[in-house]
Order: sequence, then structure tokens, then C-alpha cells
Amino acid sequence: MSRLVIVVEKPSDWGALHPSADVVAAADYLRGAAGNESERTQVINLCRSYKYLGTGYYVSLLAEARGHKVIPSVRTINDLRRRSLYGLDIEDLNARLGRFLPAGSRDTADFSLLVYFGRTTHGPLEDLAQQVFETFPCPILRIEFERQRVWQIAAIRPAGLHTLSDAQEDAFAEALDAFSRKLWRRPRARRKYRYDLAMLQDPAEAMPPSNRKALKRFIAAGKDLDIEVDPIGKRDFARLAEYDALFIRETTAIDNHTYRFAHRAEREDMVVIDDPGSILRCTNKIYLRDRLHGRKLPTPRTEIVFRDDAARLAALPDLLGLPLVLKIPDGSFSRGIHKVETTEQLRAVAERLFQQTALLLAQEYVYTEFDWRIGVLAGEPLYACQYFMSRGHWQIYDHAAKGGVRSGGFRTLPVREAPSEVVRLATRAANAIGNGLYGVDLKVVKERTVIIEVNDNPSIDAGVEDAYLGEDLYRRIMSEFLRRLERKRLGVRD
Repeated sequence: MSRLVIVVEKPSDWGALHPSADVVAAADYLRGAAGNESERTQVINLCRSYKYLGTGYYVSLLAEARGHKVIPSVRTINDLRRRSLYGLDIEDLNARLGRFLPAGSRDTADFSLLVYFGRTTHGPLEDLAQQVFETFPCPILRIEFERQRVWQIAAIRPAGLHTLSDAQEDAFAEALDAFSRKLWRRPRARRKYRYDLAMLQDPAEAMPPSNRKALKRFIAAGKDLDIEVDPIGKRDFARLAEYDALFIRETTAIDNHTYRFAHRAEREDMVVIDDPGSILRCTNKIYLRDRLHGRKLPTPRTEIVFRDDAARLAALPDLLGLPLVLKIPDGSFSRGIHKVETTEQLRAVAERLFQQTALLLAQEYVYTEFDWRIGVLAGEPLYACQYFMSRGHWQIYDHAAKGGVRSGGFRTLPVREAPSEVVRLATRAANAIGNGLYGVDLKVVKERTVIIEVNDNPSIDAGVEDAYLGEDLYRRIMSEFLRRLERKRLGVRD
């Protein structure tokens, strides 16, 4: 992991906090007291001011010149100062604020909020504080609000450690400890790895793409290849640049933090799977349908229906037959997918789904006892599975089952034993999306093979997808990260 350096303008600014060997005076850091530039270093710049050409500005500027990861970055400092960028960045945040501070909720016309590494002591505004920190990664931020007809963000400014009260210093210290994870602890002696990989996951996710045992196997495989795999969560956004690579093992979506992580990693020139382009192409089924159709890849007969096009909706039984399947564009794990058997059901289900989306995907109903899933990595088939339908249900996952979600069985086999046409089409479909890790779902009906979808974040569970390859499945994926990291180090682009 990276070495931590905390830069303060004056040693007295840190005086009330726990002594730490990681703290360096700004003057000493600027003279090069932080040590070997080749060592991975995370700098937290706690100078009193970040004004242009001031001490704090130069700390961030020289940190970047030395190859250190620094918070705040020069870009963040400039964005906080330039109001033209500032207004654009907080436009969405102003809309969010209305949910937390409805009109009439306060007697005053303005107030401010301190945010420490994305945390605040004001519970109802925790999500907003995290959003602001992700937009402007800076150790201490003061968000100023004002109310005209509704509450709005009036300003976002950096704040200095020296301005905090005792209670505020305690809140800051707690947030900093959580952010650095090692500030006041002496880390155990640990081996230094060639590369550091962040694995984004959520232990509380109900249906994660990898179970706990699989995550442990990814960590072990990385260790064998001299890669330290560090599990991180959504609150670690600002620390992302400490790592060399990002591996997303949390269900992806365009409108949540997984896409922001992928986009940030790509912007930082990290090796990333899933990359933001793959997430964009796979998570929306309408986008995916056009992508596959444009490459003349076989899919079930499909129609796109607009919310206000009643005539098109009514024509679906003639176009696709009954029963047919309605899908919301961004469903996952069989969620948001409905089989309708009558015209009455069609109208009722469509009306309900159109409350969530302006477009729906209608698809011919193709029943099979199982779906093929071919895992594809960097353009090559990796594993083959058969996912069987849940007992008494037409999908793999039955979300209406008593006692919670129920799934069907599976069979994992060598890629060479899967039908060649299935493997060939799966590889073509994955290559139409990108060069990452994908799970391609297909159905075979008589002599007809059709692609159902391409998943950018395929399930890799211990005991399921690894049932044939075992530990080698995890090693192959980590080896691809290693290959890309080595090529990047040599300046070679894929």
C-alpha cells in the first residue's frame, strides 16, 4: 500500500491531535523531506489555505510533480476557485438538497456544514456530504447553504484545520482515521507488492457478483502474482488514485457509485475492469440490443416501445406472439423482466413499468430448460456454465418465491465441451462490447442459437463458475490484470 504523508502548514496546527510520524511541516515537504519519490505516497495536504501560488498550492503542485497522490489535487483547488466550473459541478447537488431540507424546515435563511473526508456530523446530510466530497476531494470543506424559495448550496469552500473547535477536531480525527485506515496504528510488517489493486465490493449487497469465498480467492490469486488486492467500498472514492488498478465486484449501474469509480479510475489511467464504456453498453438493454443488432448478431425478436405509443404496444402480440417478455432497460439478476400471456396483462404490466422508464424492451418468449453462460476475458472464452430455470418458474431467478429469491441449479463444464456455435457467438458478442470481463447469456432452441444479453459484471461465485477451473479461474483473471499493468508500465497500449 501507499505510504501516508500528512502536510500541515505549522506544527501547531496538529498540536491537539494524536502525535504521528506521518505528519510533516509544509516547508520540510517542499524541501523534499518526504523521502524517495519512487515510493508510492499518498499526501493529505492540510495547509491553512490553497490560494494560488501560496504554500498549500505548492504542496499539491509539487506532490503531483513527484508522482505522489495528493488530496486536494491542483485540479480540485482550481475547480473550487473557478466559479464557472463550480456552478456546473453543483447543479445536481442543489436538486438533491431539496429532499433533505424542505422549505420551511428552518427559521434561518442560511447555515453552513463542515465535511471531513465526505463525512458530516449532521446525519440527514451524509449522502450529500459524500457527493460533494466526490466532486471536490478536499480534506475539510465548508458547504454554505441559503434559502430563497428553496434551500440551495451557496458556496463550497476549503476550511483549515486551525479553524476547528475541539469538538470539530474530534470529528475530523475520526474521519481522517477512517479515511487513511492506518494513521494512528502501527501497521504490521507486511510484504511490499509490485502492484496494488482495489477491489470494489459491498458486503451488505443481497445478490453480489461474487460471494465471500470467491473474493478471498481473488485476493490469494493476486498475492501469488505479486499484486495486493485490497477490498474497498463506496466511501473510498477519494482514495482510489492510490491504486494501480480497479476490479469492480459489485453490481454495476450507470446511476450509482460503481460507474463513478470506473470513470475516475479510467481518468487516472488505471487498469480497470469493468471499464465505464462496458458498464454503459451492458447495463442498458436497449443500448445493448442496438449494439448487437448493428453487428448482425442473432437475438430473440425484439421491439422497442415508447411510453406514449399505445398503438405500438397494442401491436406487440401480432409482432411477437403471446406470451412475450417485457423488460425495463436496466434490470439485473432477472429483475424488471415480466412474462405477459394476455393483452390485458400486457397493458397492465406496461403501465406499471412505464412509471420507471420512458422506453421498454419487448421480446419474443423463448423458453429453454437452461441458459448458457460463457465467460469471456480479453476476447477469449474463459468458462462455460449452464444455468437452469428455477423450479416451476420460467427464469433462473424467481423473485416472487416464498422465503426470498430462489434460483435454479447449474452445471459448469470445460469450454471445449460447450457447443462451438455458442462459444463463437458469445465471443463475438463480448468483443462487440469491449476487451474486459463479460458473461454472455445465450439460448439454444433446436438449431437456433440466440444471444440474450452481455453482462459487464458477470457472476463469479466460489462453487459455481469455478467448479471446473477451480483456483485457476481467479489466477487467469488476476494474470490479465498483471499483463495490462506490465504493458502500461512499459508504455504499451492495448
